[in-house]
Amino acid sequence: MKIFLAQQNYHIGNFEANTAKIIAAIQEAKKQGGDMVVFSELAVCGYPPRDFLEFNDFIEQCLASIEKIREAADTIGVLVGCPSRNDRPEGKDLFNSAYLLHEKEIKGIVNKSLLPNYDIFDEYRYFEPAFEWNVLNFKGKKLAVTICEDIWDLVDDPLYRLRPMDMLIRQQPDIMINLSASPFDYVHADGRKGIVKQNVLKYKLPMVYCNTIGSQTEIIFDGGSLVMSPNGDILTELPYFTEALQSVDWQDDGSFTQGVVRNTNTISPVALTPEKFEPNKSTDQIHKALLLGIRDYFGKMGFKKAIVASSGGIDSAVVLALACEALGAENVSALLLPSQFSTGHSVDDAVQLSKNLGGKYNIIAIEDIFKSFEKALDPIFMGLPFNVAEENLQSRIRGALVMAASNKFGSILLNTSNKSELATGYGTLYGDMAGGLGVLGDLYKMQVYALARFINRDKDIIPQNIINKAPSAELRHDQKDSDSLPEYDILDPILYQYIERRQGPKEIVALGNDPALVNRILKLVNTNEYKRNQFCPIIRVSPKAFGVGRRVPIVGKYLS
Repeated sequence: MKIFLAQQNYHIGNFEANTAKIIAAIQEAKKQGGDMVVFSELAVCGYPPRDFLEFNDFIEQCLASIEKIREAADTIGVLVGCPSRNDRPEGKDLFNSAYLLHEKEIKGIVNKSLLPNYDIFDEYRYFEPAFEWNVLNFKGKKLAVTICEDIWDLVDDPLYRLRPMDMLIRQQPDIMINLSASPFDYVHADGRKGIVKQNVLKYKLPMVYCNTIGSQTEIIFDGGSLVMSPNGDILTELPYFTEALQSVDWQDDGSFTQGVVRNTNTISPVALTPEKFEPNKSTDQIHKALLLGIRDYFGKMGFKKAIVASSGGIDSAVVLALACEALGAENVSALLLPSQFSTGHSVDDAVQLSKNLGGKYNIIAIEDIFKSFEKALDPIFMGLPFNVAEENLQSRIRGALVMAASNKFGSILLNTSNKSELATGYGTLYGDMAGGLGVLGDLYKMQVYALARFINRDKDIIPQNIINKAPSAELRHDQKDSDSLPEYDILDPILYQYIERRQGPKEIVALGNDPALVNRILKLVNTNEYKRNQFCPIIRVSPKAFGVGRRVPIVGKYLS
């Protein structure tokens, strides 16, 4: 039996495009003599559809797409993800389902059992868990079909009270097939392989695992679909961060003709968040994920052009370099907005960066605008010392100017705030926190430096002076980030323990950190939730990102 894995990038709610893409893969698989083609979880509508699932019209379009796909599934079997209706009076109205289509008929439907309700996942809000478990019969073989989370309960502290495969194995299946929408983070890929390995070793069956790719606003899916033998060898593995259609030949004796692609002995059995902060970890994967996130956000939203407020600092430099690589330098413009506090080398560095990238740039000095604001505020500010009000005023002037350019030329402003700044509130609402998409908001400052070095791996794109100089907001004379925050090599590991690993102050102090410093940092994180609540979507690359996956009360008292 020749089985194809269709690793595709879907657009949520774009039924015409998704259905056409699915049918095109079916036709190609048929052309190459395929017996079956496997697609990913909720492929028909895209994942995660969220509250679109509450619209009857949305579900009707899902089911209409299945009808079109069914017509293409004539001589070939198709396993594809799509919602289905729950006809029982009890429970929620929908299931998260996998459809087996063959001979232009729906031969079977499998419903997802384990509905994740943590981090970015909210499936139990919409779906009813499966209440029966049956293998699907196809060409004399018994298929144990599961959907994403259904295979993820093989851990020491399971979240669920049952395992679908424990039910299905009683029916003596020949193979396991899993349709997934498993998101990327920089520690997840090996953990994903580890969980597939645990399943094949436990149930002594091969697994065909099909994952989606693409970016859905903040969530990145990286693909990495694979076939694994019962002894844990990867027989074939599809590429990461790109679409692919690839086949495996499954013999009647249960073997595959493909050779071993990778032995999994060194792979962790589960996805773990490392105990220590590792700023240089998986920088190449993070780079690919951010490029995909930018491209898909623009492509799926119909945007063409981007604008970046370029300060001569490391964050704006990295964002500008990523934008030019993702969208083409001809579609990206930089706006330099120096004040009387900006150093000459910051302007020169920003200009050199744009020249290195081959992108457009303009310079608008804000000193006169700032002075006009000072004059307007004299009646209420007269005699008061220069402080954060004047600093934030500069940031808001820049925000207003760059948004004016965004509106005038139809460019989307890419935000340049990093995770260290967002965590501690080191940013100005309606100023440098403005933007349509947060590119670096899930990377700590030290990771931004690692990414800058990676971007420069072949040649100097980002001027070395930008990488080497002490970071500064340049909102007053001789200002440095370290005036307000601990050095980043001290700050970032503490933030990582609190945010990614959810460690409390006692645990973080026990790692050798100063108690007063820990309390200060954690208080900054909690008291600045109101700022993050007003921030733009952030491309997620870590196990715990700000945004939909981290829900903290704005007015909570804990550590504040």
